[in-house]
Amino acid sequence: MTAPDPDGLSYADAGVDLDAAEASVPLVSRHVERTRRPEVLSSIGGFGGLFAFDQGRWTDPVLVSGTDGVGTKVDLARRSGVLDTVGIDLVAMVVDDLVVTGAEPLFFNDYLSVGRLDPDRVAALVAGIAEGCVQASCALVGGETAEHPGLLGPDEFDLAGFGVGVVERDAILGPDRVRDGDVLVALASSGLHSNGYSLVRRIVGDLDLDATHGLVAPLGEVLLTPTRIHVPAVLDLLGAGVDVHALCHVTGGGLVGNVPRVLPDHLAATIDVTTWERPDVFRWLAERGPVAPDEMWRTFNNGVGMVAVVADADADAVVDRLAAGGTDAWVLGRVRPTDDHARVVLDGPWT
Repeated sequence: MTAPDPDGLSYADAGVDLDAAEASVPLVSRHVERTRRPEVLSSIGGFGGLFAFDQGRWTDPVLVSGTDGVGTKVDLARRSGVLDTVGIDLVAMVVDDLVVTGAEPLFFNDYLSVGRLDPDRVAALVAGIAEGCVQASCALVGGETAEHPGLLGPDEFDLAGFGVGVVERDAILGPDRVRDGDVLVALASSGLHSNGYSLVRRIVGDLDLDATHGLVAPLGEVLLTPTRIHVPAVLDLLGAGVDVHALCHVTGGGLVGNVPRVLPDHLAATIDVTTWERPDVFRWLAERGPVAPDEMWRTFNNGVGMVAVVADADADAVVDRLAAGGTDAWVLGRVRPTDDHARVVLDGPWT
């Protein structure tokens, strides 16, 4: 082998700052530590996260996995400079997918790609991820931060995450438990959550994110409201002994696209859209777009972040239990036999 050329190219010449990567580790570590559970055996910096599964807690455990991202909401975070909330969105998108099976989220891994590695910016993003994990009571056991100069602009970034939960085999929720006459109970969203942002960005254009534009708060603040994590409320509900048959995480596709995913083929759902008032941000988007009602229903959650499908006799108890825990909830509709047409019927006008 020939001796290295002292004047040759370095990784830094290609745009990758190894010193910045090293500097980010202690800034990130304190946030990761907030998420630690007793089962976690490893610390940040290893090649893999170690989690000692407590087999004594379970009779016939089934592991549940999920992965997701935040989508183009990250562009609004970049534009506004508010970086410590999209991490909550990332965790929410994964753990609320896990909990709809009845699973308790156990641990989470994140992937962060950046155009230029700024330790403070990375720490802000990971702080949000850690906060989401704290809210969901799952451990952040590992992650990866990659610098991609030339592929991403200096201030651009993207997030992805992966989580694992566990549920007893005989407690798995889903379409096989749903019956004709079951009741749909809505759990309120915190706003847009993390879906439909390509359309949102098209509507917003280059508007000043610091101005209200007729909303109750600055536009950027409204659009970056973090996704509500429903895990604590759902696990409390499942532990209360009420008869929950299925759960639906309302993400891209809205109610019309997601509710059918938790119904057997021979059943459909009627949703009474007069039972709640669409939050202002959805009305604002519909009017400014303009966006037709059908498109609003199949793109956004419109104020419903999750739907519980429960036995008719337990509907009131479910609403009361959720309300007692601080979750705005109401009876949304009912399961009925399908007529071979729409799997979800929206009963009532948009307004």
